[in-house]
Amino acid sequence: MAHEHHHHECCEHEHHHAHHHEHHHHEHGGHRQLWLIAATVVLLIGAVIVEHTLQLPTWQLLLVYLIPYLLIGSGTLKEAAEGLAHGDAFNEHFLMSIATIGALCIGLLPGAETEFPEAVFVMLFFQVGEFFEGYAEGKSRDSISHLMDIRPDVARLDGQEETVSPEQVAVGSVIEVRPGEKVPLDGVVVSGTSSLNTMALTGESMPLTIKVGDEIISGCINMSGVLRVRTTKVFGDSTVSKIIQLVEEAGEHKSQSEAFITRFARIYTPIVVFAALFIAVVMPMGMAFAIAHFSPGFWNAFTNLFPMWLYRALMFLVVSCPCALVISVPLTFFGGIGGASRKGILVKGANYLDILAKVDTVAFDKTGTLTQGRFAVVAVHPEMCSEYQLLHLAAHVEHSTTHPIGAALRDAFPDEATDGCKVTDVEEVAGKGIQATIEGRKVAVGNIKMMELVGAKWHQCEHGDEGTVIHVAIDGTYAGHIVISDQVKADSADAILQLKDAGVRQTVMLTGDREEVAARVANQLQIDEYHAELLPTDKVTWIMKLKASLNPSTSKLVFVGDGINDAPVLARADVGIAMGGLGSDAAIEAADVVLMDDQPSKIATAIRIARRTIGIARQNIWFAIGVKVAVLILAFFGIATMWLAVFADVGVTVLAVLNAMRALKA
Repeated sequence: MAHEHHHHECCEHEHHHAHHHEHHHHEHGGHRQLWLIAATVVLLIGAVIVEHTLQLPTWQLLLVYLIPYLLIGSGTLKEAAEGLAHGDAFNEHFLMSIATIGALCIGLLPGAETEFPEAVFVMLFFQVGEFFEGYAEGKSRDSISHLMDIRPDVARLDGQEETVSPEQVAVGSVIEVRPGEKVPLDGVVVSGTSSLNTMALTGESMPLTIKVGDEIISGCINMSGVLRVRTTKVFGDSTVSKIIQLVEEAGEHKSQSEAFITRFARIYTPIVVFAALFIAVVMPMGMAFAIAHFSPGFWNAFTNLFPMWLYRALMFLVVSCPCALVISVPLTFFGGIGGASRKGILVKGANYLDILAKVDTVAFDKTGTLTQGRFAVVAVHPEMCSEYQLLHLAAHVEHSTTHPIGAALRDAFPDEATDGCKVTDVEEVAGKGIQATIEGRKVAVGNIKMMELVGAKWHQCEHGDEGTVIHVAIDGTYAGHIVISDQVKADSADAILQLKDAGVRQTVMLTGDREEVAARVANQLQIDEYHAELLPTDKVTWIMKLKASLNPSTSKLVFVGDGINDAPVLARADVGIAMGGLGSDAAIEAADVVLMDDQPSKIATAIRIARRTIGIARQNIWFAIGVKVAVLILAFFGIATMWLAVFADVGVTVLAVLNAMRALKA
């Protein structure tokens, strides 16, 4: 359970124990706990009836009440004993055990009222609180387990009816994915077309169309056709496993609020125990001395006063239990991370929510982040042939290159691979372009250096098209040019506006691209400042400069990149956000926050979720401490009763836990 993580984090062994206990609790404990609570309520009512109908001696009455007490309290007493054995005495199980054993003992003191029902009730209510906490944590886990829902349970090897576990499938195997089934492993489609539901990964409801040759990632749901997929990764390295592992590990990176609560509980609980001892022993002794000063009989006065002060001290212990904080604050952050993951935003730890809430400056890489990172032909300007002819020749020349510009030319002329033209003597000239002979004509495609190399009289684009200009020459004569441009993402402008609305003071673009391209994008998106023609090391230098200009305690710097070549820069920023591109490995490894659907507008969403989560955590801290201090003061003066003390502990915990669950609704 959440609080056990805090109390047991002193050493690895205990942390492991807590984790195991927590898992066991969620798997089997809920129903068992409900039965225990119900049985205890029945036995407690029975014990009260016995007390009022039979005039039993006190020690026999104690035995009657011990039956429900031990039934409901055995787990708590065991945890308290384990805590003592591991040197972690001051946990809430210990406080509850001392308070209830003390209440049972009061009834055995001469002349004191019996507090047996209260003792059983305190333990019963503590277990009710534990049940609520388990339920809420289960809910938070469910919110993250819509991600766990993407965990595929089975894989179907091609040509076989029975299914196997995804862990057993070797790389390179062909698997079959039928409509309605989850894609179990990353791979490449070898036959079939379909549309995929990527909602669990990206938070986006638009289906993704997939065909032969496309990469496919685990965790998507196949909606229409039968697909055969050749696997490219083992299950442990697949996207789905990496994402689940990330979210499960997120709890280990504590937020400042959680770290504060852990420190608070370690200092606060011993102080409370000693204060309770002071109330139980020193106060009645002091009052007995004062009475004895006026009339003889110190011991008599002390024995009369002791039960009352002991009762107050026990109330003090019950109220002071820090459950509400120790449970609800980590639960709030857990919920915030879960809520973000539903939106396709993976946050690797609660500490990054702290930083996101204080973002002052957002720096962006350009290509693949604000722009699509895919070049496309935007204009064709021929001089001596038709547009069709110019594209046709350029696409043939670029047939075998892996350069993005070559891909853009081929995309613009898809018939290139099937029209049967004969291409020979292909020669790539580094830094200039490519030459080839097509149907007996020597065609050169490249930049102005290429044109000068073949002696063609080139000229600049006079049509005002912005982008990279690709010149074409046929047999040494200038034939025209093609303009290629990287398209700005549809929601990039909206992303910048939303960041301004969220109170981000400045936006900066850092790019290795040319000055004029950078100026055009920055102007189009209304970015505050940009720096162009940077090498990866220059980007790191700029990030360090931007960080140095901020107050580190109140203003934070976020860098947003596509994760492929931005790893050093992502690492230097306070928070590195990567475009996950449906699970690109490099991005998931390098960044602190991953946007699974590549939409920059999700950055503002992440900031909003972070601020809301921290707001809820603060509400819980002030509410819990406020109520407890008020009831402690009332307990000291004897105005509060044990029932009020129980509300101040368990009632506040339940309310704080319910408040924490609001963080799930991102």
